[in-house]
Amino acid sequence: MNPTILLTGGTGSFGHAFVPMALEHFKPKKIIIFSRDEMKQWNMAKKFGDDPRLRFFIGDVRDRERLYRAFDGVDYVVHAAATKIVPTAEYNPFECIKTNVNGAMNVIDACIDKGVKRVVALSTDKASSPINLYGASKLASDKLFVAGNSYAGEHDTRFSVVRYGNVMGSRGSVIPFFMSIREKGVLPITDPRMTRFMISLQEGVELVFHALEDMVGGEIYVKKIPSMKVTDIARVIAPKARQEIVGIRPGEKVHEQMVGLEDASYTYEYDEHFKILPVIHNWATDPYRIKDGRKVAVDFVYSSDNNPNWMSSAQLEAWIAENRDKIGAI
Repeated sequence: MNPTILLTGGTGSFGHAFVPMALEHFKPKKIIIFSRDEMKQWNMAKKFGDDPRLRFFIGDVRDRERLYRAFDGVDYVVHAAATKIVPTAEYNPFECIKTNVNGAMNVIDACIDKGVKRVVALSTDKASSPINLYGASKLASDKLFVAGNSYAGEHDTRFSVVRYGNVMGSRGSVIPFFMSIREKGVLPITDPRMTRFMISLQEGVELVFHALEDMVGGEIYVKKIPSMKVTDIARVIAPKARQEIVGIRPGEKVHEQMVGLEDASYTYEYDEHFKILPVIHNWATDPYRIKDGRKVAVDFVYSSDNNPNWMSSAQLEAWIAENRDKIGAI
């Protein structure tokens, strides 16, 4: 097919994993990296050796006119741009809304009007039963993308969402943070009960690929991934360091959640993921969206503390050894 693919927020951690995998998986005509930081674009272009299939497009999802120019002739859009650091969103709420909500609306309108075929928006565990502004803004974004399928009317544009938790080794996440300070001999732990989902960037990209190929429109895809206690992560990274309990930060959850109780009635299970179907227009009972899914129990909740799948310390050690050069680099 040789599609043209555009990735918003394309110079982040996800983009650096997505681009080489998408070049191999889709054999695209071109991939457009859309982001607002010219230095990150410059560095990314050097990393990929000026591959002729890559285009770098400076722009911001807040800028509706720029999106219309960028989306011209695009087949697939993957929307990764977001204000996503929880304390940053708490202290800069207007800016968070401008990017995560207004930006989502701009992307949806531009995709419909420019005839984009398939759109996948990246979400977060924090959008499930949100307690912080980042999560609330991403829940609003998820709702917008789901409703975008109805909003498209007679247009062929279809939207879906993928949701996953803590990305192992990504810039600003717990693993590179602990590795950067372990020589001090003390690691801060916000709460000793805290658990997190563990997913690699490669697994996140593969979930997006699956959504692009499986979607009818309006689905929220949730990857099945293992959990781990934060105290165990700290112990693997710095076994001799003292763990100091410092208290939960503003807007931080003790456990991550990706499917809430209220979603259970519309959630189906598959071998490697769950799918939350939209309530609107009776799409939750549509056999084309359900496919071979199995309805979850009415009291089902998928959170990092009740997860049946746990990552062992040995598995984390092996992953760190294999990915040491990449951790925190992007």
